[in-house]
Amino acid sequence: MTMTRRDLLRESAAFAATPVLYGRAFAATPPREADIVVIGAGAAGIAAARRIQAASRKVIVVEAANQIGGRCLTDSTTFDVPFDRGARWMHNPDTNPIIKLARTAGLEIVTAPSGQKIRIGRRNARAGETEEFLATLVKVNRAIDDASRKADISCAAALPKDLNLGDWAGAIDFTLGASFAGKDLKDFSAVDKVRAADRNTVFACRQGLGTLIAKLGAGLPVSLSTPVSRIAWSNRDVSVETPSGKIAARAAIVTVSSNVLTSGGIKFAPDIPKRALDAASKLSLGSYDHIALQMPGNPLGLSRDDVIIEQSTSNRTALLLANIGGSSLCSIDVAGSFGRDLSAQGEAAMVGFATEWLTKLFGSDAVKAVKKSSATRWNTSPYVLGAMSAAAPGGQGSRKILTEPIGAMFLAGEATHETLWGTVDGAWESGERAADAALRRIGAIKDNEPVSAIPAPRAKSRRRTAPARSASPFGRNF
Repeated sequence: MTMTRRDLLRESAAFAATPVLYGRAFAATPPREADIVVIGAGAAGIAAARRIQAASRKVIVVEAANQIGGRCLTDSTTFDVPFDRGARWMHNPDTNPIIKLARTAGLEIVTAPSGQKIRIGRRNARAGETEEFLATLVKVNRAIDDASRKADISCAAALPKDLNLGDWAGAIDFTLGASFAGKDLKDFSAVDKVRAADRNTVFACRQGLGTLIAKLGAGLPVSLSTPVSRIAWSNRDVSVETPSGKIAARAAIVTVSSNVLTSGGIKFAPDIPKRALDAASKLSLGSYDHIALQMPGNPLGLSRDDVIIEQSTSNRTALLLANIGGSSLCSIDVAGSFGRDLSAQGEAAMVGFATEWLTKLFGSDAVKAVKKSSATRWNTSPYVLGAMSAAAPGGQGSRKILTEPIGAMFLAGEATHETLWGTVDGAWESGERAADAALRRIGAIKDNEPVSAIPAPRAKSRRRTAPARSASPFGRNF
């Protein structure tokens, strides 16, 4: 029996990438001053910079990595099709500005197919078995929803003791926890899960979501391979220190991940208030990685963009996205505590698990067709340190705390969005929100005054960047 996307697919927003360069990147040193400086050229940073540019104020974007995109980048070289090694989905087509901008930029937006299947051993689940799984999902979701009205406990603690998940325990935990938030249900806030906006209508960019974000950064003043080491801030202005020198600005928008913010990699003077750091620590990033296998000839016998999970009693499981975009590329996604442990063992172990898992579900002949493989390891990426934010039990309120101004600094990124956390949509909206707040701080717009939409980016000549070091030890795989 095939399920609808609303029945099962809970958006796998994981992250990793290969360089895709767009924008007006500086060859040596960025300008020394701006009205507003943006730290990070991911979706939130690009959205903020476009908003500031629309208000006719001087903006500078500094990015530690050697490419635009953050956790949203497309690998166009490893395989014969664009492969989003990080975020791959967009949602809410009626309100999502990225979808409209993509079409304006000439990129193709497609609806993700709705078919998903469950494997039980080497066969598809029968109709009755699928109905049993869906009924169990409903019971678990209701229990979490009911518990969230009383306290922000873990999703696992919300389950009644007499609720027997049986052979579906691993699949339930994976579907509602690991593959949705990058964390197991025991580590995931019930309130955060319940407050998450609907993500069942899923869209993709044919050329790659990373390609889209990079193209939306075209024409912006972006300084690549420019990690920020220290930010001196006050209520009046900021000074951002980089290897290329200091940048003075009237305000700053900081879009780094919650894990980077708490890691100490960027020093603040004075220190960030403990209230903000505590909030970020309660929104730590979950683990989500893609293991990509090129399998010519469709040895699995699946349809384009089929999604497969398995009946499982443990967390040693995965999600398969098969024949991506009609190609021979398949992605085996691992997440949560199991995915984190597997990723720590290295790419060879990850590919080994993927082939072992496919063999269990489809037989040994299927994996003989693997011609090329690649795996992401976002937890070890120094400029990200994980996948998407997911609130710890008791931590859902921390998202609102991160939207509070810190002197002339404003935080943005998916972790700061109360309902669209973990999504590119949420990151983009947070960047626009932070830009509006920063523009009001410097007097560029008045309270409640809307910011006009920036025109579609025009192609500009680009200077080559100075040789940049790789953003991670994995070369072009990130």
